Amino acid sequence: MDNPKFSFEDLDVWQKSVNFAEEVIGTIDELDTDRKHFRLIENLEACTASIALNIAEGKGRYSKKEFIRFLYFARGSLYETIALLIIFQKKNWINETQLNELKVFGSQIGKMLSSLIKSIKKTIN
Repeated sequence: MDNPKFSFEDLDVWQKSVNFAEEVIGTIDELDTDRKHFRLIENLEACTASIALNIAEGKGRYSKKEFIRFLYFARGSLYETIALLIIFQKKNWINETQLNELKVFGSQIGKMLSSLIKSIKKTIN
């Protein structure tokens, strides 16, 4: 049987977003906290996964304008992820090195999202 592939799987930004989520969730798994702040942890898991999920959902929409809208949602989820990681670092749940590595990774995704949005906008104007 063929291995079906969805169009979003070919997007470099989607692939990178999945890898980013894997890194963030891996970091969460190693948190040095009693987990009494489970809602913050769950929110971090949700927003980091939401980056790739919004890219995929947008790619499945019927118009380029809708796709762009979901890419903006993905960008918002990325920023939410980084904001939560900063809070986690301030609580000493992750160290500064972990934060900086994830911020560099996230920055790359942000640039990729911006480039993709710009390139799609050029095709609809």
